Amino acid sequence: MKYRLGIDVGGTNTDAVIIDNDLNLIAKVKVPTTADVSTGIYEAMHHVLEESGVERDKIEYAMLGTTHCTNAIVERKRLNRVGVLRLGKPATEAIKPMTGWPEDLVEKIGRQYFLTGGGHEFDGRPISAFDENEVRKIMRDLKGKVDSIAVISVFSPVSSEHEERVAAIIREELGDFPVSLSHQIGSIGLLERENATILNAALVEVAKTTAEGFIKALEKENVTSAKVYLCQNDGTLMSADYAMKYPILTIACGPTNSIRGASFLAKNKDAIVLDVGGTTSDIGVVTNGFPRESAVAVDIGGVRTNFRMPDLISIGVGGGTIIRELDGEIKIGPDSVGYRISEEALVFGGNTLTATDLAVRLGMCEVGDKSKVQHIDLKFAEKCFEKIKSMVEQAIEKIKLSSEPQPLILVGGGSILIPDELEGISEVIRPENYEIANAFGASIAQVSGQVEKIFDLSKMTREEAIKEAKETAKQEAIKAGADLDSVEVVEVEDVPLAYLPGNAIRIRVKATGDLKG
Repeated sequence: MKYRLGIDVGGTNTDAVIIDNDLNLIAKVKVPTTADVSTGIYEAMHHVLEESGVERDKIEYAMLGTTHCTNAIVERKRLNRVGVLRLGKPATEAIKPMTGWPEDLVEKIGRQYFLTGGGHEFDGRPISAFDENEVRKIMRDLKGKVDSIAVISVFSPVSSEHEERVAAIIREELGDFPVSLSHQIGSIGLLERENATILNAALVEVAKTTAEGFIKALEKENVTSAKVYLCQNDGTLMSADYAMKYPILTIACGPTNSIRGASFLAKNKDAIVLDVGGTTSDIGVVTNGFPRESAVAVDIGGVRTNFRMPDLISIGVGGGTIIRELDGEIKIGPDSVGYRISEEALVFGGNTLTATDLAVRLGMCEVGDKSKVQHIDLKFAEKCFEKIKSMVEQAIEKIKLSSEPQPLILVGGGSILIPDELEGISEVIRPENYEIANAFGASIAQVSGQVEKIFDLSKMTREEAIKEAKETAKQEAIKAGADLDSVEVVEVEDVPLAYLPGNAIRIRVKATGDLKG
């Protein structure tokens, strides 16, 4: 029998599971997330391998869902210096790259940006001539000043020709240099796509360090024959090499792992999922077994982007949420003791009143020493929980697309805070192993590829355009590490673009496949 090791890093805890190839749970652990993240990953890995008793050479796959890239952007640490080349002059000179970005983030990434000729109209006609000599000069100027390069061309989802030509020139001038091409990352909308591409380029070294660190940790535990994957933010996986090329796809992978894991554990492919951690509660929707994607631009670290992200609502309610009473008014969070809950919560001998302390006082769970919270007034505890319940119900209402009551799958270690009856919910499902749904989601995931592109239907039929998009999505899934024979298309969306002249259509296709054996 072969096995899978799945690890997911949360703000408070790092969870790890080992499952067999029939997707049966063999072992599970939950350890506090550490300040440097990596130490917590090593701890969780070591403990789950020891607990399982599984022979190390029988671990066939190892999956990691990590917050490294998200943390790097939020904390402004370990980011690459990025050279930005935008193709579309003179049409795009009015707004410079990184306009509207937080100043401290721009300082970290650098202000090395250039505008040059090139780019296309929506129908594939060039905006202006592509100047190869100018591009070569820019690359020589950037040599030694940047760690990676972001290339953005107007309407590159229609024609990627100029971006691909720049990539070829970079290889000739700078050798094997990290390059992010916008048509491979973002959607329609030049500035948002540009922002996502620059962030992707800034995260290359973080992703490389994370992937290599994970591989070294596995080797330290004598897990040397496992194929290594990182989790994407659509609930699927990508190979370590693919993750180093597209690190931005790991952002928000934690909540999507929880959504996938919750769906599998509850045996329900269509429901609302509420994942209550130690710091926040994430609410999403699982549709046909996969997380619903957001249809609007998403803000990451103060930067507006348009690459694919899960449709989520996060609220500051978790097991470590700090409870205060100010001038007779109850204040729930949004701050939390996070991974320090075992030191700071009252039930563990600390001095901070948390949501977990109130749950213990109300008899909702048995954690720590309940005698340390007996002094808390019961009416006060009940009032606090009414407020938490109201916050959760409001968030659920926002994410629903129908007024009809829907089932809710409840997961995460902090889910002890949530009552069995909620407004707008037909039933609350608490699946077995709910507390490690995120690590379970990481370990059962498939590999995916996605394409989003505009086609001109004056040059081909709608059927031909969809066929081409499907084939491209399948190839992306194979590049990301999917087994060739198992790849299938799971999602097709086509939208006529009435605001563009001519007969344009935007097609988005997602393909998934099993892990390579």
